[in-house]
Amino acid sequence: MPHKALLVPIQSFLICETPQSWLEHATKPENLPNLLVDHANCELKAAQTAMLLLRRYAVDKDSGEALLAWLKPFEDFVYRKVGDGNFSQHVNLSKKLISKSNFEHGDELIAKMVLLIKEELHHFQQVLEIMQSRNIEYGNLTASRYARGLMKHVRTHDPAKLPDTLICGAYIEARSCERFAKLAPYLDDELNKFYVSLLRSEARHFEDYLSLAQTISKQDISDRIQLIGEKEAELIQSPDVEFRFHSGVPNC
Repeated sequence: MPHKALLVPIQSFLICETPQSWLEHATKPENLPNLLVDHANCELKAAQTAMLLLRRYAVDKDSGEALLAWLKPFEDFVYRKVGDGNFSQHVNLSKKLISKSNFEHGDELIAKMVLLIKEELHHFQQVLEIMQSRNIEYGNLTASRYARGLMKHVRTHDPAKLPDTLICGAYIEARSCERFAKLAPYLDDELNKFYVSLLRSEARHFEDYLSLAQTISKQDISDRIQLIGEKEAELIQSPDVEFRFHSGVPNC
């Protein structure tokens, strides 16, 4: 596998592998619509999370408004059923973002998160096009407990909150990368190629989140990485009544 080396850091970072029972459930043909719909939701959520981090910590008010405007057509389509799903006019950010003067890591956070948002929105568009070509309706799906379960362990006060949030982002991106790699061999040619094509960017997103957490924190974060990693593994290995892209052991 040409992407095997790419997965080595991911596999050493994650405390557990995706359970075989989840993989068997996920690759049943009848579960493909939910898998793709939730995958699209995850791509949009990833972009939204990065945008919120920028607005909270890194950019001025006008830049924050530009970020909101960038994501609005995508959110309108998903949450308000507005538009036809063609986002060709909304690929790029409309203006240069201005960093807050009181945040020393603002420029680095902006550079990495803007690239992440652009890539996640592109992936969202790609999933949507695959769904449309297969006549899979973009129905409403409740969010899985996964991201919410991770965020329960983020400390609520700054400056500790930001590194914890970035560590959670690293785990979400690492798990996504691992699952794309596991799913790909079991899917049809189109989805196989698509999921393999996502691995490089997902692996970089994981590395960006983790390096930002280490750079921004004034303290050693190894204990936080371990704690959040253990909680992530619990979520992945425990029973889940709903099947989602990041759900645990199927109990449905």
